[in-house]
Amino acid sequence: MSVSTTNCPIPVRTDLSQGAHKDIKTRRAVAAKQTGKYQLIETRLPEIGPGMVLVKTAAVALNPADAKTIDYSATVGAIGGIDFSGVVVSLGDGVKRLKIGDPVCGMVFGLNPSDSSIGAFSNYVGATEDLICRLPDSMSFEEGASLGAGVGTAGLALYQSLGLPMPDKPAVTPFYVLIYGGSTATGTLAIQLVKASGLIPLAVCSPYHFDLVKSLGAEEAFDYRSPTCGSDIRSYTSNKLAHALDCITDTKTMKICYDSIGTAGGKYTALDPYSTRIKYTRRNIKADWLMVYTLLGDPVRLAGVYARPANPGDRKFSSLWYPLAERLIAEGKLKHHPIEIKSGGLLGVMDGIDELRTGMVKGKKLVYLLDSE
Repeated sequence: MSVSTTNCPIPVRTDLSQGAHKDIKTRRAVAAKQTGKYQLIETRLPEIGPGMVLVKTAAVALNPADAKTIDYSATVGAIGGIDFSGVVVSLGDGVKRLKIGDPVCGMVFGLNPSDSSIGAFSNYVGATEDLICRLPDSMSFEEGASLGAGVGTAGLALYQSLGLPMPDKPAVTPFYVLIYGGSTATGTLAIQLVKASGLIPLAVCSPYHFDLVKSLGAEEAFDYRSPTCGSDIRSYTSNKLAHALDCITDTKTMKICYDSIGTAGGKYTALDPYSTRIKYTRRNIKADWLMVYTLLGDPVRLAGVYARPANPGDRKFSSLWYPLAERLIAEGKLKHHPIEIKSGGLLGVMDGIDELRTGMVKGKKLVYLLDSE
């Protein structure tokens, strides 16, 4: 059973005082059994180091990376999951912004080769304060669960990679920013953030989603299937587009972005490795692609090109960015992506991974409540 919603009812939030979890020694979690397969396990509570909090999980959301990582870079025994929401029940040393009982959402590095105990697919999550937002009373746990990774990815792409002005210091003179894949979970957040930064978002997506992206602030939307999509965008922007975020990232999407950017060049940021063949067709465009896990500041020890060295600059950015995003959420300037609430708790998560693999999930994020876990 599932319920499609963009405005869920707000559940009663459990009032948990400090130490309420002390009698609990173990937790349930979904971990990697082998390449391509998760399993439900019982394991000890995560250790909460400095700057971390322990969260009693209320809901989790699925991301494409939850399927890709288990299929191509699984760490056996590591807990999966990136997005979560819940209530803070314990604080590590040095935590300053959060307190016991805060309703929160955030992201962690699921299936982390460096720490198998940290993952969102668990009824207790150990998370870093710097990658957490408190939820306003107007937002449910189901809605909040969909935000953590998207907030981090969009923020890292727009403000670290593309170098756009942030919402707390918006642009004096607006300019165009292209979001390819504007109807994706990251794309819908990026459109709103570009708007909040005083800039002019443009979206590329299916015509089916034109109304959605325009309702979130896109000035215009373009059909990705049109053979003249790139030239249409260049004409619309009077050959002045200089910034493009590609939330899909394949040869076709990169080419459309490159065709859209004006003759003076600019910046292109992708969410996956991009085509070097297309990159070198225009040397006045600076191409970049990101891994959201660098926000933690630790090395990303995934296989192949997905490995990244530690990036203290991205960690410093996360400590500034998530509190700012928290304010935007509270002010109603940053709305969640459409969600579909699914039943089954942690067991249901594994069915949802299969839906991601088969391409059944489009224009929404799957969210699972953990009330009974």
